[in-house]
Amino acid sequence: MMRLIHGISYLAYIWWAIVTGSATVVSRLFLPGRLYAQPMIVEVPLRCVTDLEVTLFASSITITPGTLVAAIAAGTSTQPPVLFVHALFEDSEVSALEGLYDMESRLLAMTRGRAPTGAANTVIEVEQEEGRP
Repeated sequence: MMRLIHGISYLAYIWWAIVTGSATVVSRLFLPGRLYAQPMIVEVPLRCVTDLEVTLFASSITITPGTLVAAIAAGTSTQPPVLFVHALFEDSEVSALEGLYDMESRLLAMTRGRAPTGAANTVIEVEQEEGRP
């Protein structure tokens, strides 16, 4: 039941991110005296470890206007996967990471049924949290 609630909440969150991202893209076209964009690429170590979680997160980032997943570095048994995200409209790397980690937390609440409490570094830790052998 919680996954359904988190799923509906996540879809509403993504819809709102698309609407506000689109508004940002359009409004930046018409603001005189301001730079259109401040492009940057940020490295995002993930708490997502399963293929489904990584794919959903990368797709969510890419569907949001102003952001794009440029590359994915696969995780190992000791290192989490890493995304390299191109962001157009963030003021700093810190603000970009805050927004991305907020999105990731909401996604993990949907896929795992609860928000993560900390960073899981391996697939084994996630499987143990979910009670899988």
